[in-house]
Amino acid sequence: MELYTSQGCSSCPPADDYFHKELANRDDVIALALHVDYWDYIGWKDSFANPAYTARQKNYARASGHRSVYTPQMIVNGKDHVVGTHPEKVEKLISRHSGQAGPVDLDLSRQGNRIRIAATASRQQAMQVHVVRYKPEEKVSIKRGENAGRMVIYGNIVSDWKVAADWNGKAPLDMEMRVKGDAPVVVLIQGVDSGPILAAARLR
Repeated sequence: MELYTSQGCSSCPPADDYFHKELANRDDVIALALHVDYWDYIGWKDSFANPAYTARQKNYARASGHRSVYTPQMIVNGKDHVVGTHPEKVEKLISRHSGQAGPVDLDLSRQGNRIRIAATASRQQAMQVHVVRYKPEEKVSIKRGENAGRMVIYGNIVSDWKVAADWNGKAPLDMEMRVKGDAPVVVLIQGVDSGPILAAARLR
């Protein structure tokens, strides 16, 4: 579950609150908040924003044939898009996707500052291995812009996102990589060109 949000977006706080309270700590959902930078010009620069996250959202839009992006937007398994202020629709999408078996089996383990990623695929296709880190929670006092005067608690704020490897699924994947700090680690296997999320695992 990816939430695209911004501290400068007046429509976002209800989605941020739902995401923080209802999704961020669920065991059956890996919820990631990606803060975009295209609202920074209206008076408040989002302290978590990264242009790479804006680019990721725009790539999803292009892949789905949409001409524009918006906040708050939630994307489920890289496939379905929904407005983040519609919890009932979000929950229906989560239920729909939770009952689907994916084509990739993924196992993630950690020993000290190294993680091991092992995966097998039931079919060959072009995929990428994404490694994501996030901050579980942070409170922000917004001083200016559309949300001036608001104190917002954000959950699962993505702080780093890397494409660690390309993989075609022909042979099993078995790789290690070094990580710093004790922030949670998420690994996603995703189809190339903003394709679907085929597998996901987390180490808290």
